[in-house]
Amino acid sequence: MSAPTHQAASAGPRVSPRARDAKRFIVGIAAIAALGGALFGYDTGVISGALPFMEDHFGLTSLGEGVITSALLIGAAFGSLIGGRMSDALGRRNSLLWAGAVFIGGAMAVAVSPGVPVMTAARFVLGLAVGSASVITPLYLSEIAPPHIRGRLVSFNSLMIVSGQLLAYLINAVLARWEAWRWMLGLAALPAVALFVGLFFLPDTPRWYISKGRRDEAARVLGRTLPAEDVPAELARIDQARELEAGARRGGWQQLRTPWVRRLLLIGIGLAAVQQITGVNAVVYFAPKILASTGLGTGAAITATIAVGAVSVLATAIGMALIDRVGRRPLLITGLAGMTVALALLGASFHLPHSAAVSALVLGLMVLYMAFMQATLNTGVWLLLAEMFPLKVRGLAMGAAVFVMWVVNFAVALVFPVLLDAIGAGATFWFFGAMCVLSLIFCKWYAPETKGLALEDLEHELRKAAGAEAVGGGGGGCGLD
Repeated sequence: MSAPTHQAASAGPRVSPRARDAKRFIVGIAAIAALGGALFGYDTGVISGALPFMEDHFGLTSLGEGVITSALLIGAAFGSLIGGRMSDALGRRNSLLWAGAVFIGGAMAVAVSPGVPVMTAARFVLGLAVGSASVITPLYLSEIAPPHIRGRLVSFNSLMIVSGQLLAYLINAVLARWEAWRWMLGLAALPAVALFVGLFFLPDTPRWYISKGRRDEAARVLGRTLPAEDVPAELARIDQARELEAGARRGGWQQLRTPWVRRLLLIGIGLAAVQQITGVNAVVYFAPKILASTGLGTGAAITATIAVGAVSVLATAIGMALIDRVGRRPLLITGLAGMTVALALLGASFHLPHSAAVSALVLGLMVLYMAFMQATLNTGVWLLLAEMFPLKVRGLAMGAAVFVMWVVNFAVALVFPVLLDAIGAGATFWFFGAMCVLSLIFCKWYAPETKGLALEDLEHELRKAAGAEAVGGGGGGCGLD
């Protein structure tokens, strides 16, 4: 009689078939929806390997490099606005379908572009899809995830972004020996097709269904992610949030005039700017150019960039594991402190004589900077932007914040190669270090803490916190400490 007892004890707690089905459903949603993040990462990262060959092929100047690189980013800025509004009107899933179709067409157009004007226009169109996906994917995941795993599930999108960048670096390194830069760019069409097809098998989010009065469909989706006994309470919580909003002024733009919502929007815009002004995409887009400036050859510089992508993936996975335990604000503040130190050392390293050792040092400091960035700031900001806005304006407000993120990204990408030529890499990275210090102060004062709360409960707490600060004259942000 002891053997069966031993087997039962060693098997651990039994998982119900419903729980297993819910887990499979959530994993499937994450895998398909986050392909939008992978495409975002690939299309932004691939330019680092293609650019040196495009420079020779098209005879690009430093300004020309900035224009081609940043064309995607200005498209992404407008795409984020379009995506936010479209996700509120058409639904999160249908909007991702649109983005997937544009990803396919844009990737093919970029790959066959005959000259700089067509290439610039094609990358702008591709940017529309990148910007839309950058808003809709974390929004979709945050609204469909149960509260206890929302941080990890939304952060999975960040993991897919850096995984897409790593994939781009690997493909760049393989194809660089043949100078096949058109293939580098065009291969993005393959995951775009997978995203487009996979989305036909996904539902929309319960919160969007309820916002359109489709309560039965919302209940069906909640029934696949939560225990049956929790579904009525979750529906009631979402309904209560909707009723509160119905009593306020109608219309998305009118809602943004509400003082507490406007305050949250300004904080969100600030967080979006912080993520970019600290220099991450100067490394993502121009890592081979930075390494080549230390005396490393083009092929070796492209291959060395793989280290940046690999560490970014590992660091993002660490950030995913920490964010629901440590919280959003502590990660942001710790990461910005580490980034400041790494950038200060990186700037100093460019004042050393060119040598293989200096090239290795620069690569190591770039990797250190990216580790802090991806584990903390990148993971935390995307999650906060998906969580912190009320349902009625969530798509619109997140779209506005991400628009600013892409505009700052555009400015950095356009100016960075010109700055390298004008003032040198050392002073440029010291400038980004100074931006990290200012960003740390901003996050210390204003970044909210959203860990562990359902979106509707979080909305209630943020409304109270922002209202109290408006009465008290500010001074502590929306920390919810």
